[in-house]
Amino acid sequence: MKRLLAYIAALGALIIVVSSCDVVNKTLKTNDPQYAYEQALILYEQGKWKQASDIFTACRHIYVGSPREDSLTFYNARCQFKDRNYGDAATMLDEFRRKFGRSPFIEDAEGMYALCHYYMSPEPERDQTVTTQAIIAITEFMSRYPESDKLPEFGEMLTTLSERLMEKSYLNAYTYYKIGRYKSAIVAFKNSMKQYPETPRKEEIMYYTTVSAYRLAANSVESKQMDRYLATLDYYYSFIGEYPESKHKRELDNIADNCRDYIDKNRKTEQ
Repeated sequence: MKRLLAYIAALGALIIVVSSCDVVNKTLKTNDPQYAYEQALILYEQGKWKQASDIFTACRHIYVGSPREDSLTFYNARCQFKDRNYGDAATMLDEFRRKFGRSPFIEDAEGMYALCHYYMSPEPERDQTVTTQAIIAITEFMSRYPESDKLPEFGEMLTTLSERLMEKSYLNAYTYYKIGRYKSAIVAFKNSMKQYPETPRKEEIMYYTTVSAYRLAANSVESKQMDRYLATLDYYYSFIGEYPESKHKRELDNIADNCRDYIDKNRKTEQ
């Protein structure tokens, strides 16, 4: 019974695909650009994005240079957007922005262009190039269209994207810490704090900076240990000043005691 149902479902899907192709083929075979354009709009209104886009794409060369070129390009890009093909949509919309800056569709096109990049922005563990592009696109839109009703939504998106970059910055630094590259970890954690002072990871960043400094000192050649233990104490005092009740306090207190013991012992030796 299950196999029969699966077969029926597959057959139904195949019929839909064939039927869709038939609609597109029959429309294009009329060799009537006006009719094809109107049919594509009907399919668009019906939510049949793939079929509509196929017709818009096939007709595009006919309308190059005509007053209808901008609307055809816009609706074709919108079909890709609605079908969640954000990469293709962004490419089309970028071309639209450059070519049809005075089109009545330009505001919607630029808003959609920004949304494409927002939806393509990956999780913090992955490369954040697209996230940066999304921030630029959204910021540009908000600057150009200060009266747009999209501004509240776009403002929330900017917050989400900024938090993603903050987290990526933290994860990059933490990776150095995990693999034992403590000097690089310290630099990366400090840069993360400098670039994103409002980060919600501030306590963890200050904690790992202190631990990294301590481990760097402990694994250094003798000639560098004194300065690095002193630097560790500086990080410790900064942390305790910010988070006196932190769950990390006991561990960092022990680290600070070890640093003081080393410093006191070696200063007495020098004397």
